[in-house]
Amino acid sequence: MRGVSIFGATGSIGESGFDLLMRAGGPDAFRTVALSGGRNIARLAEMARALRAEIAVTAYDDALPDLRDALAGSGVQVAAGGAALIEAASRPADWTLSAIVGAAGLPPGLAALERGGTLALANKESLVCAAPLVKAAARRGGATILPVDSEHSAIFQSLGSDNIENVEAVTITASGGAFRDWPLEQLALATVEQASTHPNWAMGQRITIDSASMFNKAMEVIEAHEFFDLPPRRIKVLVHPESIVHAMVTHNDGGTIAHLGPPDMRHAIGYALNWPDRRPLPLPLLDLAKIGSLTFREPCETRWPALALARGVMAAGGAAGAVFNAAKEQALDDFIARRLKFTEMAGRVAHALDRLSGQPGFGESPSSLSDVLDWDAAARKEAACPI
Repeated sequence: MRGVSIFGATGSIGESGFDLLMRAGGPDAFRTVALSGGRNIARLAEMARALRAEIAVTAYDDALPDLRDALAGSGVQVAAGGAALIEAASRPADWTLSAIVGAAGLPPGLAALERGGTLALANKESLVCAAPLVKAAARRGGATILPVDSEHSAIFQSLGSDNIENVEAVTITASGGAFRDWPLEQLALATVEQASTHPNWAMGQRITIDSASMFNKAMEVIEAHEFFDLPPRRIKVLVHPESIVHAMVTHNDGGTIAHLGPPDMRHAIGYALNWPDRRPLPLPLLDLAKIGSLTFREPCETRWPALALARGVMAAGGAAGAVFNAAKEQALDDFIARRLKFTEMAGRVAHALDRLSGQPGFGESPSSLSDVLDWDAAARKEAACPI
């Protein structure tokens, strides 16, 4: 029986992973090693009971008593905090879904890679912040990394066994988020509530806002660069409002292979869960005649300056990815707290990159998790909205 773990189980990606495990037989088909979540203790406990997990971990120490009460008598171990997450990720499992949002997902992800198995990576921050560390941990543990972002899964599937050297370009698509058709002059007035509504995907608040600002896509561009070892000039973005084509791979002979599917993360998660096989998933088949047409357009970088920032990050290398991600997370925190306008987030990220680019070691890749966390803390401080 395959051992599985989900880190970030109560988020939108984790919920989709849980749904697939339950539909595939739940505890009768899988041995669930670990589940982790945040403050949604009732849901975490419900999942742990349903899958008969060995351990359930909340990221917050003060939530441990509630988790202990919720799982009393179940036989499920409980724990809390960062060290507990790392310990749980170190427990042997064949397949681990890394779905914790933000840089917080990096430490348990590294621990999972060090002990081997397959890491289904939905935490794009891991490669953006610390790609060399992630790849080195995978080599040491003999682990396999499979992409779970819909775009990177689409690239992975479209590539097949093709040599990456034969690829002329990859194109990842973006829905454009909540404000793709807003007049530019109105963007400064966008509210948190408006930015938290996505036209196509059902996702958590933070990633939905990142979609509206295109910071999510900027992160995915950097992730594609790191995951597939692609030169930045070969990574393109198109706005595709229908969210049916997730990515396209163009080969040097002029042929382009596109991956199409419904806007449902269960496809990418299910592909990673069943890889290298394909198995039926609870998703509707596409009806292209009903869809009728698919549209594409170039992204406007005046509307979405995050894309230009991503190119600068790839050109700079070194610690730029860790700084970019942390500054983006801080700017998002300030927007959600209504300390910052929607259109001011990119400026705060640019400010942090500019301020830290002259610091010693900025041009060198972080050599340890501690280095990543130091750059993370410095970037948050620089990006924070002045009081």
